[in-house]
Amino acid sequence: IRDRILAAVSTGTALSLAGSAFIVLCYLLFKELHKFSFKLVFLLALSDMFCSFFTIVGDPSNGFFCYAQDYTAHFFCVASFLWTTTIAFTLHRTVVRHKTDVEDFESVFHLYVWGTSLVTTVIRSIGSEYGPGAWCWTEPARTGKVAHLITFYGPLWGAILYNGFTYFQVTRMLNNATRMAVGMSDQSRHFDTRAEKAVNRWGYYPLILIGSWAFGTINRLYDFINPGHKIFWLSFLDVGCAGLMGLFNSIAYGLNSSVRRAIGERIDTWPEKFRRFCPALRPRGRQENELVPL
Repeated sequence: IRDRILAAVSTGTALSLAGSAFIVLCYLLFKELHKFSFKLVFLLALSDMFCSFFTIVGDPSNGFFCYAQDYTAHFFCVASFLWTTTIAFTLHRTVVRHKTDVEDFESVFHLYVWGTSLVTTVIRSIGSEYGPGAWCWTEPARTGKVAHLITFYGPLWGAILYNGFTYFQVTRMLNNATRMAVGMSDQSRHFDTRAEKAVNRWGYYPLILIGSWAFGTINRLYDFINPGHKIFWLSFLDVGCAGLMGLFNSIAYGLNSSVRRAIGERIDTWPEKFRRFCPALRPRGRQENELVPL
């Protein structure tokens, strides 16, 4: 019964799949979004989409599909963590270090993300044994649990620490710039408003990973220390929160002013009787992309 309840809770992953697929679709349809900053968001959404998809389609009763689900879900979930660090790196290099060469790092980003994801997935396969359960990543062997902690939660918390440190420096830089701008010109209020919005928005990014995987980390550590003694409510929160990571990422990273403006411009071409149903998405003048430095 517990496995059935957890499997039902995991259907929330479909929301992440839908949210990520929406951002991917926007990038493919709207040419004005084909900028380097949003390309990173697209790659993040693409990883989230496949992570959610392969988490949903696994079949523990079939050995081949069980292994396929485990390895592909692991690969793309780790890739999702790592793409957030490339976005943090881009912001830090642009805003704090005042560099304009971030596009030169694209090939490095791909090598770093896909290469690291592949290596962790291969290491993850060492010592993995699959037992009965609602998902294929149930491994009763202690070696498999250690491998999972290292190859999955290691990159996860590494990304959380890096993103937190990076966004702290970015927000501190913007706060200092805002204070310097106050009283200097009539545009200082506009600068202050934009900076405040950016700071508030970026502050939530590291919290997405923490909120999505904090219970999962606690659950894994508890299971490692006390094997065979699972806490149902902890597993419930683990499955429920982790399944929403893609949705949170698509909202925080993807639904920025550039996307809303692109959608709004299309809506503005619709007949008036349809436009009135989407007033919030209609264009309201020129806005800045949140991922472009102030």
